[in-house]
Amino acid sequence: MQTILDILTEKFSAAFEKAGYSAEYGRCVVSNRPDLCEFQCNGAMAAAKAYKKAPIMIAKEVVDQLPQDGSFKSVEAIAPGFINIILSEGILNGYLNEMSVSEKNGFEPKSVGKTAVIDYGGANVAKPLHVGHLRPAIIGESVKRLLAFDGYKTIGDAHLGDWGTPIGLIFTEMQERNPSLVFFDENYTGEYPAECPVTLKELEEIYPFASAKSKEDEEYRAKARQAVFELQQGRRGYRALWERIMDISRADLKKNYEDNLNVHFELWYGESDADPYIAPMIEDMKKQGIAKISEGALVVDVKEESDNKEMPPCMLLKSDGAVGYDSTDLATIVQRMKDFSPNKIIYVVDKRQGLHFEQVFRAVRKAGIVGDDTDLIFLGNGTMNGKDGKPFKTRDGGVLRLEALVQDVRDHVAEKMADRDLSDEEKSEIARKVGLAALKYGDLSNAATKDYIFDIDKFTSFEGNTGPYILYTMVRIKSILEKYSSVTGLSVSDVRAKAASGEYGLSDMDGNDSEKKLKLQIALFSNSVAQAVAEIAPHKVCAYLFELSNFLNSFYHENKIVAEENEDKRKGFIALICLTLKLLETGIDLLAIEAPEKM
Repeated sequence: MQTILDILTEKFSAAFEKAGYSAEYGRCVVSNRPDLCEFQCNGAMAAAKAYKKAPIMIAKEVVDQLPQDGSFKSVEAIAPGFINIILSEGILNGYLNEMSVSEKNGFEPKSVGKTAVIDYGGANVAKPLHVGHLRPAIIGESVKRLLAFDGYKTIGDAHLGDWGTPIGLIFTEMQERNPSLVFFDENYTGEYPAECPVTLKELEEIYPFASAKSKEDEEYRAKARQAVFELQQGRRGYRALWERIMDISRADLKKNYEDNLNVHFELWYGESDADPYIAPMIEDMKKQGIAKISEGALVVDVKEESDNKEMPPCMLLKSDGAVGYDSTDLATIVQRMKDFSPNKIIYVVDKRQGLHFEQVFRAVRKAGIVGDDTDLIFLGNGTMNGKDGKPFKTRDGGVLRLEALVQDVRDHVAEKMADRDLSDEEKSEIARKVGLAALKYGDLSNAATKDYIFDIDKFTSFEGNTGPYILYTMVRIKSILEKYSSVTGLSVSDVRAKAASGEYGLSDMDGNDSEKKLKLQIALFSNSVAQAVAEIAPHKVCAYLFELSNFLNSFYHENKIVAEENEDKRKGFIALICLTLKLLETGIDLLAIEAPEKM
């Protein structure tokens, strides 16, 4: 199904051609002066330069060539050469009726048959998730859903940090505390215990202790580096201990991502999964002559003549022969290309890692690992800051655990709903969904690359550009449908089915201003989602949903819906709010937000 802008552009392009001008000038856009018109065609301004003719003359000629097919309520050529467009109720209602019965609300996927890998986890094993993991997780999940909506086969990878310094520090501290553990006995040849020798709670204490100690003790830090090296080289006891730690860590991470954040990965790979690809990759780079020794390390020079700032080389092996993050990320791309041949690989990580990924992207291009037909995209996210403008911390200055933040927001919503006439179980479930919507929408409504201030009072408000406001609008529509159901004797599901099948069509009777504005916003759904997909920008979805909610609420306040006496008009109203609800449901699903039935 064409977008409404494509339909208008097609009509105007044909009119430009009939008037003797190139069709390329027929592009139509949403009006930036909604007080004057709904859409605009500004092509006459550009055509004037090419054809050396007054733009207003071109605009008038084009208007005269438009088909008299009832599409427009008015079309005017305005000096110096703009064409202002107001649609007729007939074309708008016809378009919305077609949207109602289409599979994706009229949206036409453009990327069927393509594959995208989205890397948006990056949590370290044996460490609890903290607020720094929030943005990559929820932005990445929304990006994945957006691309899937456009037809991509999407593969979300948690890409766990399981193969570097943190593990070495944990091993070193565990050995200091309990050197008799069989995992540390190099001469042991039997079966290792199936159970992990430490609990997750103990691991969460061990890592920060070991990390702090390593900063003050060089010998201790050297032991940790050696432990990582031996793990990567396949030391049997270390591998067994690592597997036990991975089992309990991965289970806890899954619970937090899936249960607390509604974030789901297709792959739970770690850096370790790329390890088998590292040696062959390095050997190939040596054969190509792009891997060279520099200050004892093996590197790939990724400088380019156009660089106006320093670009360090990409490090394949450290001077001690150990593998670092550069090689792991390079080999991960090798693995992804081999397994999935993706058209896109998108990294949703802290924007401060931009230099690292620029080095990696250049290195894999230089080595021929990735061709020009695969996009490598770094979607660097900004930080969530406290009201002081600095990265969000606990009151005592520590890093806040993510599950604690989720619970804080949930409790804040629960306080606002304390006086609602609902059971405790209902309140708890509503607080869970609304709280997560508040947290996610508060984040996603900002451009991914921007920092933002975390304001719990603002985010949990039921008014303004917030998640709870969007959900409240949806609940309001459901309430109207319940009233209509009680009056007609039809179930709500039957009413929605009639609207979705086209049995309840929009009325061609002229409505008031609030009805027309709601219809126009509905008609822009496909354009808004297509823009969000093209720019990989979930905040564009948020902006659309906020405007749609505003127009729905204005329509609600200015029209009697269930009490409307004209039956055709009443059915048209019901069809209109059913379609609005369907779009809101689609939109929040793209944001990985769930809606309650009541609020």
